[in-house]
Amino acid sequence: QVQLVESGGGLMQAGGSLRLSCAASGRTFSTYIMGWFRQAPGKEREFVAAISSGGGSRYYANSVKGRFIISRDNAKNTVYLQMNSLKPEDTAVYYCTAKRGGWDNPSARYDYWGQGTQVTVSS
Repeated sequence: QVQLVESGGGLMQAGGSLRLSCAASGRTFSTYIMGWFRQAPGKEREFVAAISSGGGSRYYANSVKGRFIISRDNAKNTVYLQMNSLKPEDTAVYYCTAKRGGWDNPSARYDYWGQGTQVTVSS
């Protein structure tokens, strides 16, 4: 089992940047596919980005492609989400997620979730 703790959220003006971090517990972090999801008020939770266990593969939602970058440091048990060119529609609670298994469906079926961190983008 893995426990996830997000940090780095906050208030930012449109066009700005933020970097979210997610620290994972345990000694098997490098075996997990890691992902980020978000949930805006009144909307369903949606996939944002995922990275394979070794970091060699990444997958993004169309809405963030070209603006957000997911990365990981397996030595530090941490995954990051660099968010650039932020838009008001990026406002949401962002969740870090983890799962084991293959890279066949990186946008779904995650087993572990963090508590979330709020990101607010003002216009």
